[in-house]
Amino acid sequence: MGMLAGCAAPLPKLAPPLPASWQHVIAANPAKPIDLHGWWRAFGDPELNALVDRALRRNLDVALAVQRLRASRALDRHAHARFLPALSARTNDAVDPDATASYFVAGFDASWELGMFGRSEGVRRVSQADLDGRAADLQAARVSLVAEVVREWIDLRTAQKQEQVLLKISQARHRQWQLMQIRQRLQLVPPVTVDRAQAAYAQAEAALAAPRQAINASAQRLAVLLAQNHPDPAWLRPGKQPQLGGWQLTNAPAELLRTRPEIAQAEAQVLNAAGELDLANANLYPSIGLGASLVWSAQVINNRKFSHSPNGIVSLGPLINIPLFDWGMRLAAKHARAHELQASLLAYRQAVLKGVADVETALGSLDQQAQREDQSLVAWQALRHAEKTVKTRLGLQLGSPMDDIDSQIAADQAAVELADARASHSLAYVALFKALGGAPLPKADVPRATTMATPSPASKTDADKAIP
Repeated sequence: MGMLAGCAAPLPKLAPPLPASWQHVIAANPAKPIDLHGWWRAFGDPELNALVDRALRRNLDVALAVQRLRASRALDRHAHARFLPALSARTNDAVDPDATASYFVAGFDASWELGMFGRSEGVRRVSQADLDGRAADLQAARVSLVAEVVREWIDLRTAQKQEQVLLKISQARHRQWQLMQIRQRLQLVPPVTVDRAQAAYAQAEAALAAPRQAINASAQRLAVLLAQNHPDPAWLRPGKQPQLGGWQLTNAPAELLRTRPEIAQAEAQVLNAAGELDLANANLYPSIGLGASLVWSAQVINNRKFSHSPNGIVSLGPLINIPLFDWGMRLAAKHARAHELQASLLAYRQAVLKGVADVETALGSLDQQAQREDQSLVAWQALRHAEKTVKTRLGLQLGSPMDDIDSQIAADQAAVELADARASHSLAYVALFKALGGAPLPKADVPRATTMATPSPASKTDADKAIP
């Protein structure tokens, strides 16, 4: 067997330069390290956890990727069969040119192509690359699905929170308008002040359209992600906005080679290009095999009776197909495949660099959004304290109802900003783990090529058990 694959070119080593650590370090409270395959649990939201589990079971994109992986796996199991002995049976009837007799022919043909000069290894690599690519597609679908479900859930709950606060602002603006009308009748304020109060109330009512539209859109998108034709009624009932708890990121940059589907897909492309190069190189050499046949024939005279002496013959010998002259097309194909292999290596390196850049960008954004949430929380707390002070003064008859309404509106507007900042912080967290390739895996790792310079994968047997 060593001779059969001995002419296959060695696979290039995939060892892209990776930083030892991330440039942006997230300063988080001491907490248990986050599991890359369950990162959304940091929100501490049981509804979200259940939603992700349902989506992974029901989503149609994931189901589609599973079926394509099964198709590739079925073909990969028999990729080597091309170079095993094959047997076929055939029958035929032949007529003499003078139409005076015909022959009935039956027989068996056996052939065994020897995958020499790298043919068998090339076929194996191409088949494995297809399997690896499908496995990467499946994991990419799972990564994208989890990120989308969490993102839509955050958007839904944030919009519901903002709708509640904006409704309070609208009610306060309405009371303010009514007070202004009373003051105008008492000739304490000019009519223009009433008009401005009415306009502020109308603007507050108009602002409710945005969160209500966002609620409907997020609920519909969640339904699609869960393969439902309508949203669950429970989603439309206001709930608590997701908020990040304590967490730690312990993943090193090198782990991107194992977890990010885009890098796995690029690695599969390298393996495919190497296999295609092996096949193009093998086409420069003879195709060698063994063949045998057993043919039995009987003459039919005048289409009425068989001759009394049927004949049989057995043959056995080598099958050789030697390429001689084709104007250099086979050699050109080999050179083209070599260039394709180099291109795939460059694409792999680019995928790694993009993965590192995406994670670094997400880490930087996460840090900035965390600071924004902290400052928004400080502003809201300060305005809430001011509102309580105004209420106290109003209870002592040292202030006016208008001051109370203004302080309430200011605190509520800060609450809207805080909800938006909190959502942006959470979405930055989602973007980080999407860039890292975080998502649940099947019970065993998806199959990966064992010949490339990457962490060793699970066996195909384990992977077969993992895919439902």
